[in-house]
Parts: sequence; structure tokens; C-alpha cells
Amino acid sequence: MPVAIITGASKGLGRALALALAGRGWDLVLDARGAKALAETSKEVSAQGTRVAALPGDVTDAGHRAELVGAAWRLGGVDLLVHNASALGAEPLVRLEELPLEGLRRALEVNLVAGLGLVQEALPLLRASRAGAVVAVSSDAAAEAYQTWGGYGASKAALDHLVAVLAVEEPGLRVWAVDPGDMATDLYAAAVPEDREPRPEPAAVVPGFLRLLDERPASGRYGAPALLDGAR
Repeated sequence: MPVAIITGASKGLGRALALALAGRGWDLVLDARGAKALAETSKEVSAQGTRVAALPGDVTDAGHRAELVGAAWRLGGVDLLVHNASALGAEPLVRLEELPLEGLRRALEVNLVAGLGLVQEALPLLRASRAGAVVAVSSDAAAEAYQTWGGYGASKAALDHLVAVLAVEEPGLRVWAVDPGDMATDLYAAAVPEDREPRPEPAAVVPGFLRLLDERPASGRYGAPALLDGAR
């Protein structure tokens, strides 16, 4: 069975992707900082008959990243790496004049540095896969200038560029940066708690991610609307 590593998998998009891949027979290595929520997700995913290794921890910890890849190796390798774990830099979001530099560093460490660290750790197994792929979960804030989203957006823009270079350097892999669009997630609620507008549940965008795996288009940056239009 193919094996995927998904970071930030206890809730939101990560959980939705884990459930969808389990339904397709994938074995999974799941990561999140919250052990209780991760255990609940692992139980739900395991109920579909798939093998699951759920490892609570912080992706900025090199030892934890090595544990994730080691768990995937024991399941058979790494066919897909999804870097979904994200940090905002400030909760709620603030203008750049107020953004704590420690918060910006945290966003860069989680969203960018940890993503590269995990890719580096997993590269030998990804290269050995017949269909190795990397998905970096991006954001509209990486491409557009929205007030208060500067720190988070900068980290995601840097992630987009990093995976674009990775795609050039690793032509044997598929490397996709994916903007899933607005979703009803805890991350968004923490970012803009006063915004009560209804938003799609994360499961609504999962078909777009599955389309990438099915069709394996060229490496690059993709947005949820285009992917979903083709997935219907």
C-alpha cells in the first residue's frame, strides 16, 4: 500500500486528507502537537482498515521529523509528503508594526524551515517511490497583500518558492504548492476571531488534492477552485 506522511493531521485539512487517503487504502503517518486530538483522529482513520502511526510532536524538532520518516519507512516507504502544519505568527493576526519578531520566527520555523527539514529527511524514500510526491499547503496570503496577514503570508510565499526550486532540482518527483482557499478551521478562527462569515469545511476541498494524486499534473502551484472544477 502507498504511504503518506501528513503534518498537522489532528484537525482541519490534515484530518480530512487523512480520512480520504485511508478510504483509498493508504497507510499513514500522522503528526500534530495535540496528542489527544491526534489520538482521536488516528482512531477514526484506523477504523477504515489502514495502518496508522500517530506521533505527537513539533515539526520544528529535528528528532521528531526523523521519527516521522522512520515510522513511514517501517510501513514501507514514503510515497507522499504533505506539509500542512502551520503557525500564524500572532493570534489573532496583527499589523506588521505590532507583529512580534518571535512570532514571525515561529511562523518561518513551522511553515518553511520544518517543511524543508522534513523533505530533506524523506528525500531518499520519496526518490525510491514509483510515484513520489510532495504537497506544501500554501495560502492566498502568499500571493496577495492582505492587512495583518504579512508574517504568515511571507512564510507561505517563501514556502512556495522553496518547493518551486525543489521541483526543478528533483524532476523525478511531483512537487505541488496548493492554496486550498478559505476554510472553516481552527487556524482561521484564531487568525480572525471576529469574522463569522460561513466558510467551506476542509473536506470540501479534498477532492482537489485527490485529483492531483490521480492525474499527477506538472509540479507547480495550484489553487483549490481550479482543482475542484476539474474534480467534479
